[in-house]
Amino acid sequence: RKQATEYSTSSSDEGFESKPSLTHKAKRTLRRRRKLEKETKQLIKQEELKRLHKAQAIQRELEELEERQKALEIFGVQLERELRGESDSGTKDETQLLHEWFELVLEKNKLTRYESELLIIAQELELEDHQSRLEQKLREKMAIDGKSK
Repeated sequence: RKQATEYSTSSSDEGFESKPSLTHKAKRTLRRRRKLEKETKQLIKQEELKRLHKAQAIQRELEELEERQKALEIFGVQLERELRGESDSGTKDETQLLHEWFELVLEKNKLTRYESELLIIAQELELEDHQSRLEQKLREKMAIDGKSK
């Protein structure tokens, strides 16, 4: 009888200690969820900032490219005038002028290709940003309770 009482007392004590209250579990789960959400928001914000900095760098590069292309265009117009004999300066021979003109065309083509690459990277950044916003919306929708859905 005494053993049965001790057994029932000890088993009920063990059962009580091994099962934390539901409210405590719920609070802990809620805290974990909030912490995870906060970390996720921070990561999203960091990714957005990285994309923003990259986009700004690309914009600066594009502006510099535009300036270089304008300078090459001006130089190309002068060079073509010299080739046609419309210019006063007859100091350079025709082969040297043609060589300069071909180098100018090559440089302009390089700049055009680089500009295309930058535009593709910029479009890629826009798509990444759009994807991030869509993922955020999806997370918000998934966070809604089942009854509200």
